[in-house]
Amino acid sequence: MELSAMNAVASQMKVRIAKSALVDAVLQVLKAVSSKTTIPILTGIKVSTDQEGMTLTGSNSDITISVRIPKQVDDKEQVIVEKTGDIVLPGRIFGDIVRKLPGEQVDLMVNDRFQTIICSGQAKFQLNGLDPEEYPRLPKLPREQEFTMPADLLKSIIRQTVFAVATNEARGVLTGVQWQLEDGILTCVATDSHRLSRRQVQVEGSEDLRLKNVVIPGKSMNELAKTLADSSGYVDMIVSDNQILVKNKHLEFYSRLLEGVYPDTNRVIPKNGETVLVTSTKELLQSVERASLITREGRDNVIKWTINDGKVQVTSTAQDIGSVMEQVNAEVTGPDLSISFNARYMMEALRSFDCESIRIQFTGMMTPFIIQPATEDDSLHLIVPIRTR
Repeated sequence: MELSAMNAVASQMKVRIAKSALVDAVLQVLKAVSSKTTIPILTGIKVSTDQEGMTLTGSNSDITISVRIPKQVDDKEQVIVEKTGDIVLPGRIFGDIVRKLPGEQVDLMVNDRFQTIICSGQAKFQLNGLDPEEYPRLPKLPREQEFTMPADLLKSIIRQTVFAVATNEARGVLTGVQWQLEDGILTCVATDSHRLSRRQVQVEGSEDLRLKNVVIPGKSMNELAKTLADSSGYVDMIVSDNQILVKNKHLEFYSRLLEGVYPDTNRVIPKNGETVLVTSTKELLQSVERASLITREGRDNVIKWTINDGKVQVTSTAQDIGSVMEQVNAEVTGPDLSISFNARYMMEALRSFDCESIRIQFTGMMTPFIIQPATEDDSLHLIVPIRTR
């Protein structure tokens, strides 16, 4: 349909938007759009306009991302709304189109049959849209259970915990990260029963607020980290019985919560250690990375530490490949110890730390051991050893 003919039909929406703002918003909401869904409307992006700007929404029923593009940012006009309205456009195609449009401005016009004209520079596309009334409405979460933290801190929490969730969907609640809040301290725990990661942080919220057994899917946490990648400032979190909302000025991220009771992980964390070593995080990580080169093809990627006389001897052997041995200097207190474990678990734990030196506490060669920053106790990783004979 020619643009002149389209103008002859009553337009349901007419808007001009800066291409850069539209591309950024589309890329964000596409993270929540799935091409594999039994609900056809969820393959689309909902575009809504009002007198204050434009909102784009994508959803796959597990997570929903909504991005607001205001009329102006820093006195620069981003959106000119001639006629308000809504439309659902095919997500992947719309995303590909807006990324490749030639101009700096994009005109969108929708008629009463949901046909949409997209113009930019000398390019003009026509897309067949879907009825926005069929698109699921965003849930309205009660604000009683709300707290706040810096976006950078939330990204750090995700980075330091989510890698330890179970990846097998059959493990149910262990595929998520448990959040609990008490006395202003948020405790986040992930475990796959072979290792555990925990981070505790202070958050801003009502002193009376208590949260128990809030379990956020690991996949949602990973998508949230990507969505917040360029965000700074503070984010608000609102928790309901089956949803969590993370929001800032222009972004809303909804995720469903996992059902089921998360296990009590406090009972598996040793209170103290008989053998304690303190050493450089970087040097220890590099030694484990080198040792894992020999055994990484094995089922458990096992390496062995022998701890004595102010050093850690790192060894690994693979029958068909060879072996490696090296030493890392460390401050060691307590009895000598030999222990074997999965190298990947250790590498992922050490990479999550920002500290220069770490403290590792052992209670025996077959009991779980804990890894923490040498000077802080707000983060903790636990690894279950492997019996090698």
